[in-house]
Amino acid sequence: MKTKAIALFSGGLDSILAFKVIEEQGIWVLGITFETPFFSAAKARVTAERIGLPLAVLDITSEHLQMLRAPRYGFGRNMNPCIDCHTLMLRMAGQRMEEQGFDFVFTGEVLGERPMSQGKQSLYVVAKNSGYSDRILRPLSARLLPETEPERSGKVDRGRLCDIQGRGRKRQMEMAVYYGITSYPPPAGGCLLTDPIFARRLRDLFNRHPEHRLRDIELLKVGRHFRLTETTKAVVGRNAGDNGTIERLAEACDALIRVEHFPGPTVLVPGGGDEETRRLAAGLCVRYSDAPNDHEASVLCLREGIMAPLKVPAITPEDAVRLLI
Repeated sequence: MKTKAIALFSGGLDSILAFKVIEEQGIWVLGITFETPFFSAAKARVTAERIGLPLAVLDITSEHLQMLRAPRYGFGRNMNPCIDCHTLMLRMAGQRMEEQGFDFVFTGEVLGERPMSQGKQSLYVVAKNSGYSDRILRPLSARLLPETEPERSGKVDRGRLCDIQGRGRKRQMEMAVYYGITSYPPPAGGCLLTDPIFARRLRDLFNRHPEHRLRDIELLKVGRHFRLTETTKAVVGRNAGDNGTIERLAEACDALIRVEHFPGPTVLVPGGGDEETRRLAAGLCVRYSDAPNDHEASVLCLREGIMAPLKVPAITPEDAVRLLI
């Protein structure tokens, strides 16, 4: 019976090489990649199609958000819970392995390449906590790690696996030439949770709006965000693309604010706020518009289908900085 394996596939060079190392041993491979509001499967989809890897895309938003609220091993520099995130992914891949009769799961992780999540202890903890430690293989560093069940049972030839470690990419580049891989994405992560600005906004959302929805997370990706009160904030578009996204995500109970007669941002107050809060948001709208900042401007505020005109001055630059999340 042909050996079958599941690859955790990001679409980067390491995951491509791990696939090649396993595939050349005659093992049939299914790639699995994950998506949430914080990272997409776009890179993995494109790369998998190019190299002929069948790929399953799993939306793990619900499970990921539950983990993100209280990660057992905490966060990295921002709000990236890398150890808990990798554990979750391996657990879900392991479940698929068992359900569909695969023999093992493997990843493109390289020992020591990332200090938080790919040290020897971290790799051990992630595999152990996934519940499938003896059936998780790291082909690029396997000969530096304890032997796993697929190696002991002869499903995988350990001697044909690799012993790469560290942050240098020389060995991977040489392997890319050997396998004829001429195009691959740069090693940058692409996870929004590692971005300091996005992390600040997400932390603010978690702290002040524990009953948030997916729409609220999507809003974190656009515009400038200002904390107006403990319970209300404003999202200010930076360009036409932001304005369009804000308008698309707006709901009837929200307040949508625009300056009359001058180009400027669309401002959204989720939930609408009270009159004083809407006037403060309107002042932000004037500040970031082309309207003169030295006298009041005409502003329109749409809420519950009713358009209300306002006359407000621009908020001061100092207040804008103070309110910025």
